[in-house]
Amino acid sequence: MVARRLPGYETVESLTRLSGGASQQTWAFEARGPAGSMPVILRRMPPESRLSDSAIGLEIEAELIQRAGRAGVPVPEVLAVAQPDDGIGHGFLMRRIEGETLGRRILRDAPFDAIRPHLAAQAGGISALVHSVPTEGVPLMRRTPAQDLELLHRRYLRTGAALPVFELAFRWLREHCPAAADLTLVHGDYRHGNLIIGPDGIRAVLDWELAHLGDPMEDLGWICVAAWRFGQIDKPVGGFGTREALFAAYAQRAGRAVDPQRVHFWEVIGTLRWGVMCLDLASSYPQFRQTDPGRAVERAMIGRRVSETDIDLLRLLAPR
Repeated sequence: MVARRLPGYETVESLTRLSGGASQQTWAFEARGPAGSMPVILRRMPPESRLSDSAIGLEIEAELIQRAGRAGVPVPEVLAVAQPDDGIGHGFLMRRIEGETLGRRILRDAPFDAIRPHLAAQAGGISALVHSVPTEGVPLMRRTPAQDLELLHRRYLRTGAALPVFELAFRWLREHCPAAADLTLVHGDYRHGNLIIGPDGIRAVLDWELAHLGDPMEDLGWICVAAWRFGQIDKPVGGFGTREALFAAYAQRAGRAVDPQRVHFWEVIGTLRWGVMCLDLASSYPQFRQTDPGRAVERAMIGRRVSETDIDLLRLLAPR
């Protein structure tokens, strides 16, 4: 694919599979040729994988990333989209951006000390740009808050679990579900792990596979979910900042005020969604124990965090 799609580059060196990604693969390599050397990322869906019900295809993801870049969102440059004759299936190439994605390192390591107090404001301003990206002609799922809640409840029922705090959260969400708002592009997974951060701040927004048309406050609620704070519980925005800083920067860039109650709804549903995801992973442990022990252990470790979700939900629903 490199020789076909990247003029001036002919060979691939130092090909390395990066961790993460349940359905998509991410590979890093150096493209080399007469044009020199260029660090590249391949995002690919292997033939044996299938998209989840809420995920978009990689071709659509590449299109959204390009549109987001034109709207001012910091994103990697899309270099080429795979074609059938490339023989790698669905995928695309991006220019690799240096930086850190691991939340614990961003919240702990010295190189990020100076920028850390400013990250919440940066995240707010960038999310406003995400919500301004034009989506005409792009086939995206449309979800109102009520539809999103119903989809999550069906997923919970499929786990077969009956957890009192989760049941309480679903009841609270039904009672406080906001009316449908003007729909915009929503990133769908705006948090640690999908933000490349350097000593100068947020360098790129990654992994747009869950993008959809929805309530823009969803992204603001998701980045405040306690699971992304890594112990920094008093800094609700990713463990590095305040909601006030996030909201103020968003409002300034978007030209409209943030509705804290809507964000709170999305923080509750986001926390509950993380808990249901943990249930899903825990229930898949027996399936992977025989065929892929490494992934089985990973699922069991994440699955045990269901109990943490109980605590996080109670803090949101019955704060002291």
